[in-house]
Amino acid sequence: MSKLKTHKGIKKRFKLTAKGKLRYKHPGAGHLMSSKNAKRRRRLNGPAVVTGVYAEKMKLALGK
Repeated sequence: MSKLKTHKGIKKRFKLTAKGKLRYKHPGAGHLMSSKNAKRRRRLNGPAVVTGVYAEKMKLALGK
């Protein structure tokens, strides 16, 4: 069986942590923050983690 290619879109947007979790930046937190309320800005602040079955599928797409 041939090797699986790395999914480049996932590679650009997600980082695999040392413990094997997938970390990513919240969508919608890049610009135009003045129109978003403070609660929403706080929620978008900091990294998010992918969990569950979807995380396993993404790791497979990353070749890990």
